[in-house]
Amino acid sequence: MTKKTMKNEQKEENDQNQDDDKSASLLVGYVRKSNAGGALKISVNTSAFSDCNAYTTSDGQTYVPLVISMAAVRRVIDGERAVTTVSHLLPE
Repeated sequence: MTKKTMKNEQKEENDQNQDDDKSASLLVGYVRKSNAGGALKISVNTSAFSDCNAYTTSDGQTYVPLVISMAAVRRVIDGERAVTTVSHLLPE
């Protein structure tokens, strides 16, 4: 898959995600199937990740909540798409 094709798919998915969920979000990475097809590979951009809001649990652990559309992941798993997005929902 070419970079241009990936960008077009990402734009289409971003447009769909914006229609499905009107919350503002920050693109932080991508999900794709491994070459062997037995796993999903998640790539997170470290610069974007550092821009995300985090929360701390009662045991002192800090987490960054990320969102991946289940329908989009299903399309990646089924081979209908090569890649989908990992996002962080921004507070309103």
